[in-house]
Amino acid sequence: MDDIVLREVSLYMQHADDALKVARLDLDNDFYSAAINRAYYAIFYAANALLATRKLARSKHSGVLAAFRQHFIKPGLLPVELSEIYGQVMEDRHEGDYEILSALDKEDAVTDIGQAQHFFEEVSRWLQAGGWL
Repeated sequence: MDDIVLREVSLYMQHADDALKVARLDLDNDFYSAAINRAYYAIFYAANALLATRKLARSKHSGVLAAFRQHFIKPGLLPVELSEIYGQVMEDRHEGDYEILSALDKEDAVTDIGQAQHFFEEVSRWLQAGGWL
């Protein structure tokens, strides 16, 4: 395995872990939209870690989601549930960041952080099994 790719995978996963930690801090301080934002970024970085294993990491949000689905969900490498989680948390993040009248609340933040944690753990397991971490 390429050392540069291994480093990239590791850095993406560290960013994902950091985003989850900040999401919990935001939740604890009643910043629900910010918590959802960070939960989303945990997923975004973890998905990019996967894509880095194929040298396909991307910066555009829609591109990461599409490539994740094409290269990891469609061939059955990861469960469809992760695609659904990604899509839902992405929608919530968009609502929280761009819709001023958003009705996102503590319950939404708790759910999205839990989903992001699950996504992170599943990606971590896959990466470890493949020798990427």
